[in-house]
Amino acid sequence: MKESTKKILAELCERYPALCGQAENVEKAFYILKTCFENGGRVYLCGNGGSASDCEHIVGELMKSFKKCRPLPDGYAVALKNCGEEGETICANLESGLPAVSLCGHPSFTTAYMNDKNPDFTFAQQVSVWGRAGDTLLTLSTSGNSKNCAYAAHVAKVKGMSVVFLGGGTGGKLKAIADASIIVPEKETFKVQELHLPVYHCLCAMLEEEFF
Repeated sequence: MKESTKKILAELCERYPALCGQAENVEKAFYILKTCFENGGRVYLCGNGGSASDCEHIVGELMKSFKKCRPLPDGYAVALKNCGEEGETICANLESGLPAVSLCGHPSFTTAYMNDKNPDFTFAQQVSVWGRAGDTLLTLSTSGNSKNCAYAAHVAKVKGMSVVFLGGGTGGKLKAIADASIIVPEKETFKVQELHLPVYHCLCAMLEEEFF
């Protein structure tokens, strides 16, 4: 880990002392995500309610620039510029990113699946179809007991994926399934979610620092 990356984690503890006890778990989650991206894997995310919104938020930070400029690889940029008269414009408007997909969208699929099957397995179905060994599932559940997230986590492990979990309270069922669990020291849903945001912003900033 770069020294500049370590500073990002240290800043999290300085700004949010309540999260200092989770620093080691944040670092563990970071290394899992970093290894996934280094090996060409993708990160899939799932959660319910506000946590579903957090999934979309995280994808936004990973897929485009967050705090730093993310230039395209030289060879790719040159190839784009050679795409005729529009090549320069295309190249000028794209940037590098880290591949992440929220499983909380895709309304045509999710509504069809919920109508035809058990809604609790909507995330698991997507992981079953898309997931590959080396990918990572990042799941958010304030209680750790969300059935749809737990089912998805079980499928992910069978597929050879890693599981990173952001939770609260005791960690619930997902803590026992995940490879890395960040359990913030709150129990009420909105308070747990308030602490999830600085945690995942920290992870996104650390990843960006390492890759860009």
